Amino acid sequence: GQIPAYEWKFDDVNPPVHAWSCWRVYQIDAKLTGRKDTAFLERVFHKLLMNFTWWVNRKDTLGNNVFEGGFLGLDNIGLFDRSSPAPGGGIIEQSDGTSWMAMYCLNMLKMALELAQERPVYEDIASKFFEHFLYISAAMNSLGEDGLWNEEEGFYFDRLRMPNGKAIPLKVRSMVGLIPLFAVDTLEPQMIERLPGFRSRMQWFLENRPDLVRDIASMTREGVGERRLLSFVPRERLRRILRRMLDETEFLSPYGLRSLSKYHEKNPYSLRIDGTEYKVEYEPAESKTYLFGGNSNWRGPVWFPVNYLMIESLQKLNHYWGDSLTAEFPSGSGVKMNLGEVAAELSRRLSRLFLRDATGRRPVFGGARKFQEDAHFRDHLLFYEYFHGDNGAGIGASHQTGWTALVAKLLQQSGE
Repeated sequence: GQIPAYEWKFDDVNPPVHAWSCWRVYQIDAKLTGRKDTAFLERVFHKLLMNFTWWVNRKDTLGNNVFEGGFLGLDNIGLFDRSSPAPGGGIIEQSDGTSWMAMYCLNMLKMALELAQERPVYEDIASKFFEHFLYISAAMNSLGEDGLWNEEEGFYFDRLRMPNGKAIPLKVRSMVGLIPLFAVDTLEPQMIERLPGFRSRMQWFLENRPDLVRDIASMTREGVGERRLLSFVPRERLRRILRRMLDETEFLSPYGLRSLSKYHEKNPYSLRIDGTEYKVEYEPAESKTYLFGGNSNWRGPVWFPVNYLMIESLQKLNHYWGDSLTAEFPSGSGVKMNLGEVAAELSRRLSRLFLRDATGRRPVFGGARKFQEDAHFRDHLLFYEYFHGDNGAGIGASHQTGWTALVAKLLQQSGE
């Protein structure tokens, strides 16, 4: 059931975004052709079931619905190499790994509900993914040493679980604490009504398992359009995360969200284990050292794939909350926006990487005069792997079109 990571190391583990991508392909194709290709959806659904089961069996060491995963595409974002054994013989229970699995549950839930429209047998498996999401949410949100939410900091952190059972929160303000927002979706009332089996089992959980439902954002309260919201970040926690995420002295750069908070520029985080000190500090460009991941630096730069998913998540949240939930953009500015407007502003900041500023310069080209000034080069854009967390200059591979070309969708959405 494992899906290979990449050509030079098949057994590494990447984020399980395959269900999300299949669902988006299905939606886009239906919009373009006016026909729903449920045969495609059903074929990929069964393959994804095998991969989901692999994750559950292999990446939840303690069987507590808090997942590991290791690398997960974020290279050097943590204190130590997450693909190698953790220091002190512990295991790293990952905020991002757990959140990706919650998102996986919701993607599979949406696919099962769609298939159940024509084949009611899929109602049962839709219920299975709904229930699994609740279990992951309860595990993620437990206070103290059992969960990954830190009430004092108002943020989600990875946790190092030592062999003696002691849990050490790794208080690095990084993208791993924002990825929990990706696990979000809405349920339309019309769909729920058409599926009585799923509806009755969902209602049973809401009424009989308050311990599992209490941390779900708004399953019992109908939002815009009488929708139900599935998100394991409750409203007040969401507000606290957004304040930090939209703070220009932390995650919000002029060109999107940084992978690591700028707070760590003056406040590096360090931890000593078995006589060795591990440290993370803000590095907005290439990594200063050839630490695991090499030049794929996640300690400050702006990366397109996670920014794109954040924009999509904010749009989903706004689909439920509407104008009843607003945030300051940027934090401390006094300018209030609903989350759809926040998503649009983030889109504009990311698009700004490629657009000429008032002086005619494109941030993506940084200090490269030939690309900035030469008529033969200045209009030929390069889709870099990632971007400087402060000035937007392109860094890393210059033809990472697979994800950076998502800017085309953002330009389309924002009307730039």
